Amino acid sequence: MATSDFVLGGVAAMGAGIVTNPVEVIKTRMQLQGELAARGSHAQPYKNVLQAFVTVAKNDGILGLQKGLAPALCFQFIINSIRLSTYTHAVEKGWVHNKNGDISFARGMFWGALGGVVGSYCASPFFLIKTQLQSQAAKQIAVGYQHPHTSMSDAIRQIYRKSGFFGLWRGSMASVSRATVASSVQIATFGKAKCVLKDNGLVTQPTCLSFFSGLAAGSFVSVAVTPFDVITTRLYNQGVDAQGRGLYYKGWLDCVAKILRSEGFYGVYKGFWPIYLRMAPYSTLVLLFFEELIALRESYAPHK
Repeated sequence: MATSDFVLGGVAAMGAGIVTNPVEVIKTRMQLQGELAARGSHAQPYKNVLQAFVTVAKNDGILGLQKGLAPALCFQFIINSIRLSTYTHAVEKGWVHNKNGDISFARGMFWGALGGVVGSYCASPFFLIKTQLQSQAAKQIAVGYQHPHTSMSDAIRQIYRKSGFFGLWRGSMASVSRATVASSVQIATFGKAKCVLKDNGLVTQPTCLSFFSGLAAGSFVSVAVTPFDVITTRLYNQGVDAQGRGLYYKGWLDCVAKILRSEGFYGVYKGFWPIYLRMAPYSTLVLLFFEELIALRESYAPHK
């Protein structure tokens, strides 16, 4: 596995993350809105994606749309450098191909999931901090538990002081399950879509091929990952008591049960549209950037 693949995967994700982070802020707020409350029985400061953008900009300022950017970029660099380089290595070794030499969807899902699991666990502290910073809002539009962190470094200090080193990995299993689904579906769909579009002569230009394949991957991921994303956001953002136990949820299954009981099936699909609006361009951009960076590296590599 080339070291440059590791770095390029992370850089590609950071580029995409800067563009899509405002949508991530909106998504986090909408997922926390009406937490454990029946539909229609709570205040709704965020009514739809466009109105939510205006509301955040008006009450938190334009920079409020980039809350949590530093930990978001750290998270994206770590998880994507690991998962993209893992998948690329598997492709180069032929581990994702079937006997006919075609990319196997199932094998692609396996290697995508494996890279996602390892990457998400390593990057979990940054996802935790990102979620808590993005949920912070002016009092009149605040939703969910409000943490007092002033920055990423302050969040690390406060979490470590209150819950110790492993407190930074609280809720990491939720992130792992989310990443398993997201990475396996995204990477496998991207690889399969590229083959279908190219083999059928629908798209042949490399940049366009990466763009449309990434768009397809993002669409499938949005549907599959939203429930896991809601659960991860809830577990990461909840406050903890003096013993470090969650104030609302005991764990992953307890979170699922309470959301379904209190908010219904609609509850696990809160924030779907911002997830889609983020995931489709994000998947397109990160996979496009990665492929373009690989192509750029190859153009400067000495030919044997």
